[in-house]
Amino acid sequence: MTIASQIEQLENLAAIDADLALLEEEQAKEETGLRQKRERHGEVTGRLAASREGLSDMERTRSDILTEIRQMSAQVERSRDKMARCRNEKESVAVQRELEELRRLVRDRELDGEKLAQLIEHARSDVAASQAEIEKLEADLGVVEGPSRAKSAVLDARVSEKRAERKAIATRIKPQMLSRYEMIRKRRGTAVASTTDGTCSACHISVPPMMMQQLMRQEQLGQCPQCNRILYFRPSASMPPPESPPQEGA
Repeated sequence: MTIASQIEQLENLAAIDADLALLEEEQAKEETGLRQKRERHGEVTGRLAASREGLSDMERTRSDILTEIRQMSAQVERSRDKMARCRNEKESVAVQRELEELRRLVRDRELDGEKLAQLIEHARSDVAASQAEIEKLEADLGVVEGPSRAKSAVLDARVSEKRAERKAIATRIKPQMLSRYEMIRKRRGTAVASTTDGTCSACHISVPPMMMQQLMRQEQLGQCPQCNRILYFRPSASMPPPESPPQEGA
């Protein structure tokens, strides 16, 4: 296999790998968008269930407080009746203390009830907000999920097609060169670079003059001394084609 044909196959392989990277990135973006919406839906649904449970507990507690207030208010009325029937100062003082204690307890429970009422209002707002967000997420998923699945199916087909093309091209490259290509690609993202004016197209570092001469004569494929990518010479449109290297035995 000539250097020119090796360059052609490596360029084809690098182009397919670039296409695959873009397709796989698009695949990941589609999957991530749907996954994030589903995860958010699950998160908000869990929060809504917890908020509803907490709201139910607070409403039961507030109901108990109101019951206690009614019972203590009834006790206050009974104590007032008792006050009216007191026969001496001692009994009057005792009932007065009882009344003051009951009134204090009623005030405390009323304050507890007011605080709880505020918390209940906040909880109801949270429940309403969570419910609205869930409805929006479900609407978004209903709109997006079908087209997203269709797009994912198209992307999957294109990726499979590109991988089949890649496999066919890879069989035309020498195993040693393919192994070198894959090793560099894993480290650098891309494995092939070109030079036209003595500068690596990938890292923009100058190539040693002797290597540049060898690349221009297409005696061998080089390796960039800076980024280690496989390096080859790409003539500009104004350059004459390079002379073919002499054949053995000529």
